[in-house]
Amino acid sequence: MTNARLPVALVVVATMTGIATSACSSSDPRGHPSSQVAIPDSTSTSTTSGTRQGPTTLRLHRTVVAHGIRSPWGLAFLPNGKALVSTRDPGNILLVNPRGGKRLVRHIAGVVSNGAQGGEAGLLGLAVSPRFRTNHWVYAYMSAASVNRIVRMRWRHGRLGHPHVVISGIPRGLHHNGGRIAFGPDGMLYATTGESGVPSLAQQRSSLGGKILRMTPAGRPAPGNPFRNSVVYTLGHRNVEGLDWDRKGRLWATEFGEHAWDELNLIRPGRNYGWPIVEGMSGDHRFTNPKAVWRTDSAGPSGIAIQPRRRGSVAWIGALTGERLYRVRLHGNTVVGRRFFLEGRLGRIRTAEISPHGRLWITTSNTDGRATPRPGDDKIIRITVR
Repeated sequence: MTNARLPVALVVVATMTGIATSACSSSDPRGHPSSQVAIPDSTSTSTTSGTRQGPTTLRLHRTVVAHGIRSPWGLAFLPNGKALVSTRDPGNILLVNPRGGKRLVRHIAGVVSNGAQGGEAGLLGLAVSPRFRTNHWVYAYMSAASVNRIVRMRWRHGRLGHPHVVISGIPRGLHHNGGRIAFGPDGMLYATTGESGVPSLAQQRSSLGGKILRMTPAGRPAPGNPFRNSVVYTLGHRNVEGLDWDRKGRLWATEFGEHAWDELNLIRPGRNYGWPIVEGMSGDHRFTNPKAVWRTDSAGPSGIAIQPRRRGSVAWIGALTGERLYRVRLHGNTVVGRRFFLEGRLGRIRTAEISPHGRLWITTSNTDGRATPRPGDDKIIRITVR
């Protein structure tokens, strides 16, 4: 499988005119749309000329690195800068060269996708061990016939070996399978799980559904976890598909809402984020409020990639429903501004990751059964921000 490098497509310019955060105007514990206000995202303009639009203008140059990929989902980098990409429905892992070109390095037998039925199961997130140079482990989150599980494979001679189960028993459903995995600054493996379409599981500490999990690289409960002998790190989640850490080591996660509010959450060990009792902000002291919310018809936040800045950090968030790329400014544990780019230009954006060279990579998701594919879909795209 090969793919020639495609040229830079255009320059996107956007401006920001204000701050976007969330506020609650009442204490309605269910977070009904009438009980809270999300300050609108700053409007953005797009041009191909690079004309300066204002003092905070950013230019996003994009290069298609690979195209013609069916339902890409996970994206993780090897130390040499090449990327591993998982394909949800075929159950394949591809190696993508930053200079162009892709090839199959593993088909994972036993992956059961329901994409043809409009579902969300299959081969999902990928993670590369922080000790890859010595242990050569690559991790994958996959859906089997009745459960979701995390497996790991050895990288040898340019290919991935047989999968070994790290953890199993994660609830699997037609929808809400979570699927993002990542190693934290502490060397532990974190995973997001959905409640598999059974909302009550999110509040059951004994269930692995509707949680963020923290475990050792071998799949055991990590030292310091909030609940004894458990991999559960936080609970009360509907469906989290984005995880990343800011410059101070704080964990942030993106979460899909139902009919009202999508969320950006600051993750604290042992906290309960409210689903299904709460969606969005609330005045209920039992639950932790999100740091920002979006209307569900304008976002659908999936992957998140955080870049450090001299002051604070910047989070890039791929939006599925909104078909846009969000840029969210973080200062400490606060969201201080956000705007969006590429609206409607690429379709659904699933994943965002930062390469070893500091470049932002994103993947589109137009062949996943939820959209009409565009020419060349789906694509892996490298973004240069100026």
